[in-house]
Amino acid sequence: MNSFLSKSPVYKTHNCAQFFHVPAGTPSPSPSNRRITCLKMSWSSVFPTLRTVTISYSELKDTNADLSMKIEQGFGPNGLGILSVTDVPGYSSLRENLLHLAPRLASLPEEVKKDLEDHHSRYNFGWSHGKEKLESGTPDMLKGSFYANPVLDVPTTETYLIERYPSYCGSNIWPDTALPELEVAFKGLGKLILDVGLMVAFHCDQYVSKGMKVHADEGLEQILLRSRCQKGRLLYYFPPQKSNHMQDGDSMSSWCGWHTDHGSLTGLTCGLFTRDGTVIPCPDSAAGLYIRTRNDQIVKVVFGEDEIAYQIGETTEILSRGFLCATPHCVRAPNGEEASGVERSTFALFMQPDWDEKLNFPKEVHMHREVIPSNGVLTFGEYSEKLLDKYYHLKA
Repeated sequence: MNSFLSKSPVYKTHNCAQFFHVPAGTPSPSPSNRRITCLKMSWSSVFPTLRTVTISYSELKDTNADLSMKIEQGFGPNGLGILSVTDVPGYSSLRENLLHLAPRLASLPEEVKKDLEDHHSRYNFGWSHGKEKLESGTPDMLKGSFYANPVLDVPTTETYLIERYPSYCGSNIWPDTALPELEVAFKGLGKLILDVGLMVAFHCDQYVSKGMKVHADEGLEQILLRSRCQKGRLLYYFPPQKSNHMQDGDSMSSWCGWHTDHGSLTGLTCGLFTRDGTVIPCPDSAAGLYIRTRNDQIVKVVFGEDEIAYQIGETTEILSRGFLCATPHCVRAPNGEEASGVERSTFALFMQPDWDEKLNFPKEVHMHREVIPSNGVLTFGEYSEKLLDKYYHLKA
C-alpha cells in the first residue's frame, strides 16, 4: 500500500493549508514567495492575469537540483495547481505538427468520424463530439476530441479488463487512411510530454518527502512509470457562431466548463488559434484558461506557447495528503466581432495511475464523496469509471 495513503489528516476545503499538518522545519508557502507576477487586468479589469511558475528543462533534468520551492509555489497549498516547463528540446515543432491536424480531423466527413468513435469506451478512445455533458447537463457541442494512448496501442488483451475498464483498456483507433499523419504526430508529442512529466513527478516526490514518508517505489514518479493508463486528448474548439456570441460570450466557461482533473498530472500545450487555416493571435485578451484559487478567487493564467504546462489532478492531491493540490479551472472563448470564425486547437496528456493501483481515501474527503465506498478503498479504474458515470452517458 502506498505510503501516500496512510494516516491522513482532515481534508475538506479548497484551502488545503488550513487542514494539513506540515512538520516543523518544512517551508510554508505564502503569497509573497509564489513568484507569480500580475501582468495585466483583463475582462473589464475584474480578473487578474497571472504568469505560471516556470522551471527550465535544464533544471528539471538535474536530479540533484532542489526544486522544492518552485514545486511548492506552483503545486503547494497556496499555489495555483499549475507550473510550466521552458526550453524543452524539440517541443515547439511537435506541438505545431499535431495542433495543425486538429482542424483537419474535425473537418473529416461525418461517416469517417463515425468510424473513429468507440461507444464501448464511452468515447474515451477515438473521436468524441457531443458526448460529454456541460455544467448544465446538456451535451457539449462546442468542442471535438480525439483520445488515444500515446505509449500503448493495445494496453491489454485480457477480455475481462477490457470489459471492466473500457476507457483505459481499450485499443487506439487511428484514421490510417483519412489522416495517416495523425498517429505519428500524436504519439510524438504525447511521449515527450510524458517524459517531461515524469521529471516533474520526480521533483514532486522530493518536495512531498520533506513532509511525509515516501517509499522509493510508491511516489508519484513510480506510480506513473508503471501505469498503462496514459491518455492523450487532442481538442478542437469549433468556431463560435455570431448568434452564440451574444448569448454565451460573457460566460467564463463558454469553451470548457469548470472542472478539476481527476488523474495525477496533466500536461497542457498552449492553444493554437486559427481562422480559415491561418494562425492568428487570440483575438480577445479575456479568453483563455481561468483557475479558481484556494481562497475562491478567480484568475486568468497564462504560459508561453513554447512551454509545457502541468496541472495537478485530484488523485495526486489525495495521495499526497494535500501537499500537492488540484484546482478547478475552465476555458473562456473569445468574444466580440473579431472572434467570429476563430478556431482553437490544443492538446492535453492525462498522466494517471494504472487501473489496478489501489487508492485509499481519507475518512473525510471534500470531492466526489458519493462515489467512495464505506471502506474508503477503490482502484483507480473503479474510481475513474464512477466519475465517468457523472459526466458521460452511462453504459447501455
